[in-house]
Amino acid sequence: MGSEPEPGCALRPFAVEQGLLSRPDGSAAFVQGDTSVLAGVYGPAEVRSSRESPERAALDVLLRPKVGLPGVLERSREQMVRRACEAALLGELHPRSSVTLVLQVVSDAGSLLSCCLNAACLALLDAGLPLRSLFCGVTCALAPDGAVALDPSARQEKEARAVLTFAFESTEKRLLLSTTRGACSAKELHQCLALAQRATDTIFQFYRDSARRKFSKS
Repeated sequence: MGSEPEPGCALRPFAVEQGLLSRPDGSAAFVQGDTSVLAGVYGPAEVRSSRESPERAALDVLLRPKVGLPGVLERSREQMVRRACEAALLGELHPRSSVTLVLQVVSDAGSLLSCCLNAACLALLDAGLPLRSLFCGVTCALAPDGAVALDPSARQEKEARAVLTFAFESTEKRLLLSTTRGACSAKELHQCLALAQRATDTIFQFYRDSARRKFSKS
């Protein structure tokens, strides 16, 4: 199932297939342009006593690159995705348990962290876990001349002076987290933030349309 972006919106086309894996409790294959991530959610399940929390579920995020072993970049992205998931997940409803999110990079053609965040949210939804809000990721690339590319390709990221990724929640479009690679001014940061925040309308609408289609089939 796919979707073309709205007229005037520079997001690449995206598509999702949920529930395609049998072993996880929830899964989603999310595609943005030519970037694709497969997400699987396991749990809530029993947790090792050393990690048990009486207040909330323990959340683990594992990011596997397309080839090779995870490195420093993957670990950093795992932390970002985990922070967004923890902000959205009502983990207090499942104390003394664990939830594991596994992200497998299928193809990286730019805006990978955003794609990971979007795949994670849709996999949590597919698993039926209780969420206080949805969340999504949006990436912007700043060209050397200051032009902003929304949802950049790998080439646009490579040529950019700075690449910024933001995560937002759906209820008030509140910023959950942001990360920047490269240098940009405060004015450019706010410009990218405002553009990314507007783009969330398209992504959250895509989530809603996906859920509607999924439940209409069941």
